[in-house]
Amino acid sequence: LQEEVDPSLQALESRQEEILKRLYELKSAVDGLSKMIHTPDADFDVTNIIQTDECSPLTKNKADLDLMLGKDYGALKDIVINANPSQPPLSLLVLHSLLCEHYKVLSAVHTHSSVKGVPENLLKCFGEQTTKQPRHEYQLGFTLIWKDVPKPQMKFSIQTMCPIEGEGNIARFLFSLFGQKYNAVTSTLIDSWVDTAIFQLKEGSSKEKGAVLRSMNAALGKTSWLVGSELTVADIVAWCALQQTGSANAAPANVQKWMKSCENLAPFSSVMKLLK
Repeated sequence: LQEEVDPSLQALESRQEEILKRLYELKSAVDGLSKMIHTPDADFDVTNIIQTDECSPLTKNKADLDLMLGKDYGALKDIVINANPSQPPLSLLVLHSLLCEHYKVLSAVHTHSSVKGVPENLLKCFGEQTTKQPRHEYQLGFTLIWKDVPKPQMKFSIQTMCPIEGEGNIARFLFSLFGQKYNAVTSTLIDSWVDTAIFQLKEGSSKEKGAVLRSMNAALGKTSWLVGSELTVADIVAWCALQQTGSANAAPANVQKWMKSCENLAPFSSVMKLLK
């Protein structure tokens, strides 16, 4: 006689088979991802992810300065940057010009006793402020001090903070004052391009510079700017690095076109005068 199978046991076996099937499918998916991650030449196209990261045009945005720089009983928020005149941080000058388009900025340039004979164009890098208004009518103070320092340093009105060091880090902070918000993928790509511009394009070997130019050319074949369809701090730092390293003339076609787009914007053209 054939033994009668308990229905509850049959149901248990069916559930077990379903679980094993799902586990097998999950393992296949994980194996596929693992191969993609460990393949050195795996090319993950994030263009679509960037395009979904819709940001309003830079000219329309502002940040809450009290929130970012500290509310100091209504006092003017002062950003003070020390920089070496032998290596002027051009990206910070471009960002200063952009800040002037967004806020009422009280600008000043000084020379520290540690340096001698600062060129006239650097002493006048912010131009002439013809209309002097009472200090309290400005939103932001931006003071540049030419000083013998190994790398640019920045402090603002919160007295207890440690200085932010390095042109790339200061540029990232200043750009954040425009209030732009990005998703994680876009933010990571922007940071990556800033670091690449500073450490490889500006300070790297000729081989590294060539590799960066090829990467830039490929990226700019897909989008108007290095990351997405709007200007970011990555474009500013990379453009300035190209100018300072003398690599601009040797740049490939897409990079040349992008450089012209940068130079058509007023903040870049003001810095171009310093390079003549």
